[in-house]
Amino acid sequence: MVSVDLLPLLYQGAVTTLKVTVLSMGVAFLLSFVAGFARLSRRKSIRLVSSVYVEVFRGTSLIVQLFWLFYALPLLGIELTALAAGVAALGLNYGAYGSEVVRSAILAVPKGQTEAAIALNMSPMLRMRRVILPQAMVIMLPSFSNLAIELLKGTSLVSLITMADLTYQGMILRTFDASRTFEIFGLILLLYFVMAYPLTLMMRWLERRLSAGRV
Repeated sequence: MVSVDLLPLLYQGAVTTLKVTVLSMGVAFLLSFVAGFARLSRRKSIRLVSSVYVEVFRGTSLIVQLFWLFYALPLLGIELTALAAGVAALGLNYGAYGSEVVRSAILAVPKGQTEAAIALNMSPMLRMRRVILPQAMVIMLPSFSNLAIELLKGTSLVSLITMADLTYQGMILRTFDASRTFEIFGLILLLYFVMAYPLTLMMRWLERRLSAGRV
């Protein structure tokens, strides 16, 4: 039977993990749409800037990005807290992946829909908001759901920059009593699942709501 003495510290770590997850998701979601739309811009300069951002953050390690923001930036006179560095690294990294989800989903909407909106004399902004984006969101959600779960699991890396998240607290407990390693990490696995499963259910619910009435 699991000893209750482990739970308070792991609970504190889980709260920190959820905080980092929610903040990072907000940053990643915003960047996904900003960079995704920028990749579709008619202006070459905007496409170039967004492409550089996406390729750099998709093509380099998240751990290196995290270390660079937390340990290297202070050498340039920019010092971030562990929370700010963790949220920035996760948000920038998953936002780069999310931007490709947004871009590909918009391109996947049949061109006939755009042509019909143009025939109705809709402005580019209006046809994006009323015609293209609602259909693209249905396509985006499964991929966004996967990215959200991956981001939640990726928060364990913030323990490497001294943030007292769930993984960090588990390592502290193991340091004090290595004989309980199986018990400690078993609890950590369970807590990550408890946090991830409701997120999965919520994303499936959103998929059903947005898909209702669509073929």
